[in-house]
Amino acid sequence: MAYRDLDFDLTDEQKALRDTIRKFGTEVMRPAGEKLDKLADPKDVIAKGSVLWDVIRTFRELGIHRRSIPKALGGMLEDVDPMSNVLIGEEMGYADAGLTISLGAGGMPFAYAALFPNPKLQELARAYAADTKGELIGCWAITEPDHGSDWVMAGNNPKTGPSVRGVLKGDEFIVNGQKAAWVSNGTIATHAVFHVGLDPEKGMQGQGLAIIPLDLPGITKGKPLDKIGQRPLNQGEIFFEEVKIPKEYMIITPDMGIMQGMGEAILAAANGGMGITFAGLAKAAYDEAYKYANERVQGGVPIIQHQNIQLKIFKMFTLVEAARAATRRMARYNAVNMPPSGAHAVACKCFSTETAFQVASEAIQIFGGNGLSREYPIEKIFRDARAAMIEDGVNETLSLAAVQYL
Repeated sequence: MAYRDLDFDLTDEQKALRDTIRKFGTEVMRPAGEKLDKLADPKDVIAKGSVLWDVIRTFRELGIHRRSIPKALGGMLEDVDPMSNVLIGEEMGYADAGLTISLGAGGMPFAYAALFPNPKLQELARAYAADTKGELIGCWAITEPDHGSDWVMAGNNPKTGPSVRGVLKGDEFIVNGQKAAWVSNGTIATHAVFHVGLDPEKGMQGQGLAIIPLDLPGITKGKPLDKIGQRPLNQGEIFFEEVKIPKEYMIITPDMGIMQGMGEAILAAANGGMGITFAGLAKAAYDEAYKYANERVQGGVPIIQHQNIQLKIFKMFTLVEAARAATRRMARYNAVNMPPSGAHAVACKCFSTETAFQVASEAIQIFGGNGLSREYPIEKIFRDARAAMIEDGVNETLSLAAVQYL
């Protein structure tokens, strides 16, 4: 029996887009993700000739990366409706969550650059939109050894401001410090959305936001992080030693008084995307379990005919549908409202990631011993889902931060 989707109001264009992304996920992302996951050394994931670069190039050739760039700069932002963005995110998350996050982070600096009337930044956004070879890759350089999930809660306490500091000298900011090993794309990025402390007395409210190239003198990168889940997603440290960042790269400074107002928008964008991605991964876990339950015979019949398996399957189905429905509602609202709802985005992130983990765990139980074998994709899905409850902020801390928006 086919999975019964209730997206009865999709247009022909949305269906065609969904099918294109589904094919990309099935034929490119899923096989590549499984291959990259099995590499023993994370350096091999990013090595020249790695299938990772095939994924990036195919993604760019399809033009999906252009959805975050305005048409005036060679993108297709205005042509992609909110529901289409949901379909893209869910289908990609279904295929491979780690690669989805890598591809998403890869466009962040350029999407930010497109927002500001700075000729150099606008040209950077235009170059990204035209890039089909994967030569421009972005990252979100926010996490630090001393600051991770608490970034969204630190406020104006001078004891909890960014560890990476910048001091204005003439027309340049002199920057020193270290971004943590959890920077997605940190080992391969050419550009970054860069959070830096400029006014220590204001804590996190004293931070600045810059769009920077990562080939500036004084910038070095650490080795790729070795981890249990989302191994196709390369992550690594970035070090800054007396780095001179031109003043024009700093798009937001504390004196503008807008960083605090941007907090909910940033929280909503990051967590909203996570919610969509892992609703997709939850569905992948469900589909693997349903398929296996119809194939595996025990007691002379497929195990789907045993009532305990039927109860598990239906509970999993219910959770997946709830996650998908919530993320659709949240994403469509936040796409057209400012400020967006940070509370709904965080709720979706927490619920989708926890659903993906719970459904994947139940799927392993249905697989039995085979669920522990790397021969089947469910153990990878389980590991990828587990990472998500920490990723982009641990769910507990995010929930505490989002309470203020209620």
